[in-house]
Amino acid sequence: MQLTFLIITVILTLLTVLPILRLEAWWIRGLDFPRLQLFLIILITLALELLLLDLSLPFNWGLVTVLWLCLIYQAWWIAPYTFLFPVEVKTARAPDRKKSIKIITANVLMPNRNAAGFLELVRENEPDILVTLESDSWWEAQLDSLETDYPYTIKCPLDNLYGMHVYSKFPMINCQTEYLVEPDKPSMHALIILPSGHKVRMHFLHPAPPSPTENEESSERDAELVIVAKSVADSDVPVIVTGDLNDVAWSETTRLFRKISGLFDPRVGRGMFNTFHADYWYLRWPLDHLFHSRHFTLQHLERLPSFGSDHFALYTELVFEHGRNDEQNGLDVESDDKAWARKKAVSQNVSKSDVPQPEKHLV
Repeated sequence: MQLTFLIITVILTLLTVLPILRLEAWWIRGLDFPRLQLFLIILITLALELLLLDLSLPFNWGLVTVLWLCLIYQAWWIAPYTFLFPVEVKTARAPDRKKSIKIITANVLMPNRNAAGFLELVRENEPDILVTLESDSWWEAQLDSLETDYPYTIKCPLDNLYGMHVYSKFPMINCQTEYLVEPDKPSMHALIILPSGHKVRMHFLHPAPPSPTENEESSERDAELVIVAKSVADSDVPVIVTGDLNDVAWSETTRLFRKISGLFDPRVGRGMFNTFHADYWYLRWPLDHLFHSRHFTLQHLERLPSFGSDHFALYTELVFEHGRNDEQNGLDVESDDKAWARKKAVSQNVSKSDVPQPEKHLV
């Protein structure tokens, strides 16, 4: 029994320690994802060791201590996405329809054919902006019916799982579709005009994940997140970034994005809102995101019901409340973060100048 627990403890320790290394290999970066699952497995193993091992032996106490440290470390990463942590984004005080913006971010899964179920979801929730990922020409044809209510659109149908569409009730100007890092992975950029007249800079992203079937390293994904973060950090207008980032909310690279950009995560202190995988309750993590500048507070955040995709859609309603800027604090950026971000951008030969700045082209 002692040998069994030794082997399990060594394996769980390796799975905990390896992501600390800033290596970009897919199989190491993939360990950023299941921190909640690892936390629960470590917790169960620790309980079994305390129950079944002879704790009069120092060696067994060593096993317990190592697992206890692993448990604390995993908890440190996921705790901000529980109700035990203070919220990062304040709740809106007095919702003002002219200053609010409702967004649905949905990876529809290209082979999924339940367009009727998805359209029903959209009509029930009535977002102001709908962004779809993995939408190809077939999906575009199904979504055409929305254009009566959503007259402003950006379309990029692709059959490589990286098509993207944006539908908006609000005017969108200076719209651009760009391929920031990889030649077949688009991103979209626009300036949205709220009914109040306030202009919001928006970026819609879907970088490829590190995986044996996509990119063997996370460098492409990380570089795209970094250059967008650097670009929006210089913006004087409100900013929203949303999409399927193929990275979990608690990873070092997502934290780096938040530090460099200065954007806020409304999930913090409210829950994980795991959007993937819709079919397996025991393998879920937050892959679809919405980050925003300090100009906004939160009215509502919800993971919507399944519609046949492997992702759940994410619904977010923000309210422009500029006067509450000082009430909200995000992550602080340090010199080491800036150096790491610079290294990631250089590795892919990209820079923040590659990212469209739609507010710069106002007439």
